[in-house]
Amino acid sequence: MARRVFFSSVIVVAAVAAVAGCGGGGGKTTAEVTPKVAAGARDYVQFACEQCHGERGRGGISPYVPALTVVGKVLTEARLGQIIDHGLGESKNPTRPYMPVWSGVIPPRKVSELVAYVHAGFPDVPGVKAVQVPAKASPAVRGRTLYVKDGCVNCHGEAGSGGVPNPQSPDKTIPSLSGKDFFAEFDTDKKILDVIRSGSVIGRAPIVSMPHWGGILSHRDLEALLAYIKTLKGG
Repeated sequence: MARRVFFSSVIVVAAVAAVAGCGGGGGKTTAEVTPKVAAGARDYVQFACEQCHGERGRGGISPYVPALTVVGKVLTEARLGQIIDHGLGESKNPTRPYMPVWSGVIPPRKVSELVAYVHAGFPDVPGVKAVQVPAKASPAVRGRTLYVKDGCVNCHGEAGSGGVPNPQSPDKTIPSLSGKDFFAEFDTDKKILDVIRSGSVIGRAPIVSMPHWGGILSHRDLEALLAYIKTLKGG
């Protein structure tokens, strides 16, 4: 709540997004990109930083999420790492994104790579591109692609299998999205859609928190994720 300021100043850093030193992103040539920075570019896509902070940190996704090309350059390595690990802010409004806790999901090495990518100014790295969602596919097929593109897989596992550690939470792991337990609790389409939109704020690091997607994903994408999750019911 009070830390909502967060987005203005920190979502800024969503974690790794990318931007730090370049006024517009992509100022360096690929010849200048170190292996660590290139790894950070891949991490930026893998952990779906792009879905909130925009391609190469340029923003434009939500008015509550600043471009990292603007704010990233004023944040130190330590501060960026802290924001990625511990999140920033909190909001009860599902259409107002906040920076979630990533500690336990993004390992320290990858946090360091993300920070390097931000401070390098979001250079272009050939071959690094978010997966493309097939526009004409069925909702469930689109949802399966979005599950990867939006980073759900990083926390909830392949095909919703779960198992990612979250030691300070009651269940000790991030919950799976398949099988009887999940569908016993989320037994209607509305309940599943509501938790995607609203996420869950469960406290400070190292308790991983799920971000709000209500202000990021379109209704069509939410419905596609729902369709995919429902295919996991027999898992």
